[in-house]
Amino acid sequence: MRGWWQDLTDLVLPAECGGCGRPRTVLCPKCRAALTGDAPSRVRPDPEPPGLPVVHAAAPYEDQVRAALLAHKERGALMLAGPLGAALAGAVRAGLGPGGRAAGAAGSGAPVLLVPVPSARWAVRARGHDPARRIALAAAAGLRRSGTSARVASVLRQRRAVADQSGLDSRQRLDNLAGALEVGPGGARMLAGGGRVVLVDDLMTTGASLAEAARALRAVLPEKDGFYGRVTPGTTGDGVRQAPMTGVGRAEAVREKGGANSADDGVGAAVVAASPASFEINRN
Repeated sequence: MRGWWQDLTDLVLPAECGGCGRPRTVLCPKCRAALTGDAPSRVRPDPEPPGLPVVHAAAPYEDQVRAALLAHKERGALMLAGPLGAALAGAVRAGLGPGGRAAGAAGSGAPVLLVPVPSARWAVRARGHDPARRIALAAAAGLRRSGTSARVASVLRQRRAVADQSGLDSRQRLDNLAGALEVGPGGARMLAGGGRVVLVDDLMTTGASLAEAARALRAVLPEKDGFYGRVTPGTTGDGVRQAPMTGVGRAEAVREKGGANSADDGVGAAVVAASPASFEINRN
């Protein structure tokens, strides 16, 4: 009887903590504290890629946090999506401002839209799941439970194949991802019907993926009074003047209020973790 109960428990409970390997827990208290114990912070990589939105992260990518993210992403420890989503929800709230309950532009009440950065198709096939989307869904559920209207808008897709990012430096990652993402059919309409747009991912290292995702979103986002920056004179086509970004090989919308890396341009970003050096912005 005891052996039967042990087998049943193994099916229901995780074999070990995703952070430290402690048995019989999704994430032990110590590892959970490493993930969500500190207030989320604004982070900024160095060098900072052009077009990177303001990014908030829950924890530095090291030790138990690194182990938990890798267990979820690469080893299919899907039960970790809950605590990782809670950490991401905290980073989203930090970017929304005091109280973390703001929704749409100018208090419209429209839901916050969490837009996951899409993984390469080959990576999703190899892993058997999309880690960023799974964590985003958990984060949106957590935000709703705390009183913030939120939903996931998986509107981004890859328009061309990209190489594996591991082993590439910051410049190579920018070149690898330049123009790689686009908003899929119907995505612009979905974005227009929402409020604050927050790009979400599990990890930020160089910021290249978030910068490219933000470029794709800005290409279709409408202006909203009190939320998006006013477009500068001399615009063309869709109302956005195109300015080349040196060395990157793509065009970026130039907005009068705050520039491309401003919190006022309509796109924010939140991640579960970022490289420890990215947190130095808060110590200078």
